Amino acid sequence: MKQPGFFDVEERLARLSGLGDQLEAFSRTVDFEVFRPDLDQALAYSDGSKGGRPPSDAVLMFKILVIQTLNNLSDERTEYLINDRLSFMRFLGLGLSDRVPDAKTVWLFRERLTQAGAINGPFNRFDATLRNAGYLPMSGQILDATLAAAPKQRNTNAEKADLRVGRIPQDWQDKPAKLSHKDRHARWTLKFTKAKRQDDGTIPSTDLAIPFFGYKSHISIDRKFRLIRKWKATDAAASDGARLREGLLDRSNTASDIWADTAYRSKANEAFMEKHGFVSRVHRKKPRLKPMPSHVQRSNAGKSVIRSRVEHVFVDQKSQMGLFIHTVGITRATMKIGLANIVYNMRRFIFLERISATA
Repeated sequence: MKQPGFFDVEERLARLSGLGDQLEAFSRTVDFEVFRPDLDQALAYSDGSKGGRPPSDAVLMFKILVIQTLNNLSDERTEYLINDRLSFMRFLGLGLSDRVPDAKTVWLFRERLTQAGAINGPFNRFDATLRNAGYLPMSGQILDATLAAAPKQRNTNAEKADLRVGRIPQDWQDKPAKLSHKDRHARWTLKFTKAKRQDDGTIPSTDLAIPFFGYKSHISIDRKFRLIRKWKATDAAASDGARLREGLLDRSNTASDIWADTAYRSKANEAFMEKHGFVSRVHRKKPRLKPMPSHVQRSNAGKSVIRSRVEHVFVDQKSQMGLFIHTVGITRATMKIGLANIVYNMRRFIFLERISATA
């Protein structure tokens, strides 16, 4: 086998470009330097006067988190693939002889951002970039939530009772190593789904209730461009509707219409939206023990045509990014969900720019 030369590497990169390198589109469309002020502020690295090896470049490390989120990679797998793939190295601006941050460095960088609660900074910074590019929140907004699974916990009934009241079980307090691996914030809930058609062609009249453990991602997207404008992470048992009054509505949207499913229909939410100048397009619930009135059914069907657009966001995050909470605690889960929301907006931005260029 001959020794690869400089032009051999360039030829291979050119082939990758011709085949459609997704990361090259990221580099071409997204200016990652806009994140540097927020990253530097959150990380608060020393000036180096005390010596020691200087920290890795903050933007480089943030781009590594983007790679991780896009491909649902562990820290160890990320380190290996950066060393293995020319497309990853080109995206990060690394040469074959440059040092690649190891798995521990990636973990420490993400953990430092997590503990600083700094994910909102990059999210808002990129939202400002979207607005400057002409993608203003327009035509109203759509709210919804999705469940994000986490590894199931094997706790005793006594431990579950302590967790429900916000208390750390005594046995865990005496074993710090065990406590660090216990997720005290994720919760069980029931996920309802339609029953499948039977072999004889009939469909059961009752839905299926599937136990689910983890967290929940709440988002608000604008109707025009389908970009995430507001978001929040909670445990899986948290109510969808109550989040509407907790900063999930974007008051900068050019229209006042709000679309959401029946989980967001309540007197408190209707009063809140009316007070703040929003127009409710929230689905109406079926009357208890009564058939759905035909005019309400038609109204809900019309609203569903618009509301269903938010489902595309969750499909993208779960099918393309494999959204799953591998970490422990609500703080790290918020970081994971926030990164998924940023990366989704980046992918959507690239798509919108491509459509705009060909129009």
